[in-house]
Amino acid sequence: MNTAAVLPALASAGTWGIADFSGGFVSRRVPTIPVAVISQTAGFAALLAALAIHGGGTDGRSLWLGVIAGLGGGSGLAAFYKALSLGTMSIVSPVVACGTVVPFTISLATGERPARVALAGAGLALVGAVLASAEEGRSSAPDRARSVGLAVAAALCLGVFAYFLGLGSREGSALSTLVGARIGSLSFLVIFATARRDSLRVERRWLLPIAALGLCDVSANAFFALATGRGLISLVSVLGSLAPIVTVLLAHLLLGERLTRLQIAGVGTALAGVVALSSG
Repeated sequence: MNTAAVLPALASAGTWGIADFSGGFVSRRVPTIPVAVISQTAGFAALLAALAIHGGGTDGRSLWLGVIAGLGGGSGLAAFYKALSLGTMSIVSPVVACGTVVPFTISLATGERPARVALAGAGLALVGAVLASAEEGRSSAPDRARSVGLAVAAALCLGVFAYFLGLGSREGSALSTLVGARIGSLSFLVIFATARRDSLRVERRWLLPIAALGLCDVSANAFFALATGRGLISLVSVLGSLAPIVTVLLAHLLLGERLTRLQIAGVGTALAGVVALSSG
């Protein structure tokens, strides 16, 4: 896999990791749905500005593939933030990291054929991401069961998001795909909030952090779209799944959370996987 694809893929993982850490932090203080809707709206506004600056229309097929991605992303994001808000990141992150199996499997089934070294590296990277995000769980049994269910749902939905975001970006316009993804995610979240009669109001002091979260998320999506335009979706999706490593390291550096030996081994395994994947 060439460097032109590896670097933006790793950048997407890093930026997603920052967004996930920030989203989990904010969602423990602000209701989940307002966080998701406001952050997605901020990202959508940024994309519309980029579209206006870029000029020209949108690519229809890429736009609709983006909408499909966005429906998966919106539902996955809501499930993920809700799971994190339960305070069970030790359970949620490893499960969600496995969501990359969805785009990886679909890509292989539809004809992608990575080199054997790259496949081995992808396996190591995925195992490393799961191990690095695993830690000692201390949540109650009810919270644990609920968070696992939400994490599985988030993993499947975010896997669908990654595949269709990559497909639309690779076969058409990345910008159109990103715009479509925001249309899909916002539509889902607004309908979901309306059906539940959730208030979208938040304290003014949280508006800027939530907007920054949305800009961080859309930046990660843009890096991912750029990477899939230069490399295989199956491999790019694995590199993007390294986001939990960044989340865990931020929790260690900023919140003083202890890294276990298993997590440290996971980071080393993931890095070995990245090296093998890059050389394949």
